[in-house]
Amino acid sequence: MTDFFWFSDAQWDRIAPLLPTDVRGMKRVDDRRVLSGIVHALRSGGRWADCADVYGPKKTLYNRFVRWSERGIWEGIFSALAGSEDAPDQLFIDSSCIKVHRCAGGGKGGPWPMIGRTKGGRNTKLHAVCDEKGRPCVLLLTPGNVNDCKVAELCIAAMPPSGELVGYDSQALREWLEARGTQPVIPPPKNRKILYEYDKTVYKKRNVIERMFCRLKDWRRIATRFDRNIQNFMSAIALAAAVIWWL
Repeated sequence: MTDFFWFSDAQWDRIAPLLPTDVRGMKRVDDRRVLSGIVHALRSGGRWADCADVYGPKKTLYNRFVRWSERGIWEGIFSALAGSEDAPDQLFIDSSCIKVHRCAGGGKGGPWPMIGRTKGGRNTKLHAVCDEKGRPCVLLLTPGNVNDCKVAELCIAAMPPSGELVGYDSQALREWLEARGTQPVIPPPKNRKILYEYDKTVYKKRNVIERMFCRLKDWRRIATRFDRNIQNFMSAIALAAAVIWWL
């Protein structure tokens, strides 16, 4: 039993009020047991068919995850928890490529699959904005070959303006941040005509977002994308982030 994941009392007290209450028909199977089983499946990377019997029927775990994913409930839980605190003074933005397993390709219909080809093969890219404690506040998926700067403003705009932001070297991004009242903490390349000054002490903290990606990829169904449906994969990331940092 020690290898299985179970929500602690403190964790459940925080997540329980965020679960849907519009139950139709038969009463739902024990939420705490089912959600613990879903988290265990995402963390261990096993197939839904291989879930342990202690969590109840395997089909119940899969159906609950997929149906709530379609309704945006997992992302809603993450947003509610991550948005429960005041806006941080410092934000960090970065991205990380996630390998796409061959079984994730070939899906018909549904949302855009978000799969791009890079030198490393087929990838989906996870963009994230985190605070100074390394807790993700914004998560966004794109194909792996999308340039980071193209979606940087979209990610940052989802948060209130921060005092400082450690990000990418882009003139357009610098000007947008300054107009927003945020100080860019971005080291310029040596071949730039204008060598902007930046706070080196703050920039040294940049590894917090790199460590954040490492912790997130400790969950095997996050480190490798097995889901064909991009909504299900986004839901897995949102639930993992909520459990790791916000519960």
